[in-house]
Amino acid sequence: MILICLHLFGITTLMAQQPVPVKPRILISTDIGGTDPDDNQSITHFLMYSHLFQTEGLVSSPSYGTGSKRELLRMIDLYAKDLPMLMKHQKGYPSSASLKAVCKQGRLGAAPFIGYTTATEGSDWIIQCAKKKSKQLLWVLVWGGLDDVAQALHDAPEIQTRIKVYWIGGPNKKWSANSYAYIVANFPGLWFIECNSSYYGFFSEGVPDSVSNKSYYDRYIKSAGYLGKDYKNYYKGAIKMGDTPSLLYMMDGDPNDPFKESWGGSFEKFDHSPRIIFNRSTTIADTVTVCSVVEFHFKGPVINIPADSSCFTMTVQAKIGEQKWAGFYFGNGDYAIRYCPKQAETLTYKITSPITGFAEQSGKLVVENSWPGKKRATDYTLGPDWFTDRGDKELFDGNLQGGKTVSKWRNDVLLDWAKRWTWLQ
Repeated sequence: MILICLHLFGITTLMAQQPVPVKPRILISTDIGGTDPDDNQSITHFLMYSHLFQTEGLVSSPSYGTGSKRELLRMIDLYAKDLPMLMKHQKGYPSSASLKAVCKQGRLGAAPFIGYTTATEGSDWIIQCAKKKSKQLLWVLVWGGLDDVAQALHDAPEIQTRIKVYWIGGPNKKWSANSYAYIVANFPGLWFIECNSSYYGFFSEGVPDSVSNKSYYDRYIKSAGYLGKDYKNYYKGAIKMGDTPSLLYMMDGDPNDPFKESWGGSFEKFDHSPRIIFNRSTTIADTVTVCSVVEFHFKGPVINIPADSSCFTMTVQAKIGEQKWAGFYFGNGDYAIRYCPKQAETLTYKITSPITGFAEQSGKLVVENSWPGKKRATDYTLGPDWFTDRGDKELFDGNLQGGKTVSKWRNDVLLDWAKRWTWLQ
C-alpha cells in the first residue's frame, strides 16, 4: 500500500485495499461460543464479506471453554435473515445452506502433552479440504487453539504441502501449547504466520473517534439488521474482533507475500521458536521470552496410570488473575507441563496433585517482552516459510510488537465495513 499525504488541512489518506489475485480458498478454525465473544464479532465481519472467499470449512475448535458448532449455525441463521438486503448491494454471497454444510465440530478441550489424540469431524474435514484438487492451496485461518490442525497433520502429514496457516497466537498459544509444540517440532516445513501481537492493533486505543471501540456501534451498527442487533451481545457492542486481521490479510493484496503491507498486518521471517526447559522450580532470577514454550520436567512418585495422563495442576497467578493448567505423567516417575506466557510480567505459580507422595512445588518467572528473543539450544528450529510480527521498534503499538502494521489501517477497514452496515438499515 501507498501512503498519500494531503498536506492541505493536514489530512492523511490511505489508499484503498489492493486487489487479491484470486478468490482464496479458506477454512476458519474458531473457538466461537467459548470464553471470549470476540469470535462472534469476527464471524459477523466474515459473513458480511463472505463473497470474497471460497469458504471450504468453518470448524469449531475450542481448546478451552464451551464453544461448539451450534454457535456457528446460529450465526449463519442471522446471516440468512440479512442476506436478501446484502445481495441487493453485492453479488456472490454464499447461501446460508452452503455455509452450514461446511460447519464441523472439532476437538472439545486441549490436547495432551503429545499434542494430538484422536480424529474429529473438524480435523478430518481439514484433511479432506486440503487434499481437494485445486490450483490453490488451502488457507487455514486459526482463531483459537491449534488442536484440530495438529490432529490433521498427524493423521495426514502429506497435507503440510497443501495448506498455509495464519494463526492468531498470543493468548491462544496458552490454550494449545501442546499442539503448537507438536507442530513446530514435527512440521517445520509448513508455511505459517504466527501472529502473536500485531492483531492487538485492531482494538488498541488512539484511533479517530469515528472508529473508536466504544462509539462505532452507536454510529454504524445500531439497528442494522439481525446481525447488527446481535452484535450488541458481545462486549456491549464495543469493537474487539482480535481474529479479524486474519481475514483482512486475505482481503488485501497477494496473501502469498507476508512481507507486504496489508490490512491484516505485515510480517517477517523467524527461524527459531523459543523453547525453555526447566528441571527445577524457578525463581525471580529466571527470565523467559513472551509467547515462548516453557516446559517444566520433574520426578515424582511412580504410579500406575496410562502415559500422557493428566494428573497434576499448575496454578499461575498473573496480571489477568488466576489460571490453572493440566500437567501430565510419562511413566517411570516422570512428569511434565508446558506453559506459554502471554505478556511481559512477573508470574508466580504452584504445582499440586492429589497423588500420594507428590511434592508441592512453587516458583516465580520473569517474562520479558522480546519475541522471538535470543537463541537457545532447546529452541524449535523452523523452516524457511515461518513468519511472525515485525520487530522494528517504530512498528510497536505501545509494547505490542508489530501492532502498528495493523492499527494504521484500522480507520480504512472500519469505515469500509460501515458502508456495509448501511446496507442493512
